[in-house]
Amino acid sequence: MIFKKKKKKIGLALGGGAVLGAAHVGVLRALKEHNIEISYIAGTSIGAFVGAFYAFGKNWEDINKIASELKWIDITGISLSRYGLLSNEKMGTLIKKHIGDQKLEDAKTPLSMIATDVSNGKKVVLDKGSVAKGAMASSCIPGIFNPTTINKKMLVDGGIVENVPINTVKNMGADYVIGVDLNAKHSYGKPGNIVDVALNSFHFTLMAAAKLQTEDADLLIQPDLSKFNRSDMSQVNDLMEQGYKDAQKALKSFK
Repeated sequence: MIFKKKKKKIGLALGGGAVLGAAHVGVLRALKEHNIEISYIAGTSIGAFVGAFYAFGKNWEDINKIASELKWIDITGISLSRYGLLSNEKMGTLIKKHIGDQKLEDAKTPLSMIATDVSNGKKVVLDKGSVAKGAMASSCIPGIFNPTTINKKMLVDGGIVENVPINTVKNMGADYVIGVDLNAKHSYGKPGNIVDVALNSFHFTLMAAAKLQTEDADLLIQPDLSKFNRSDMSQVNDLMEQGYKDAQKALKSFK
């Protein structure tokens, strides 16, 4: 009797990291070149944004084109809310522009996004409802962006509870998880502006928890993003190349 080797159900966990998220595109390119088929995707913050495009059939080249044409003003707007200085509603509009007004449950590849319920600090896994609103909720950095309300819950950035959603993608059904941590090798220099101050402060609080969370990955990709700035969108192409290069190295150990 001949037994067929069971095909791995591979999950991809895309972590948060603001503009550093362009490195995710390079990782997707490397996965494609290694013919690694992804069965489940979970994303936090910018990882949810990139994951949304990928889960609805956009390839790495499509996503790279979208990212390369973006400016900070394209995804933010001034807000008059007492909860945040900026709105990331334009991020939702951008998603609708490129994949339509889709529902998470209709993704070609099963997709979950991570957010935090700001009223109790609990993790919220979004796997149903609006893709655009889910991505907005997952990337609402507290104090910078307005929270997004979904099902009467006021939601903010998922990085607070699970910045690299390894556990979430395992719970989706993955038996092998590839995690992408954008922060592990990022260095923190003197902030250049108020956005840098806020982003640095926010990510400082995530580092210890993320280190523990990523230990459960079967393969962990940690691009060396030490020379890059979290808010400078002119670096997008270089970030993509760095993500690609470091993913290629990490994937040599893929089994």
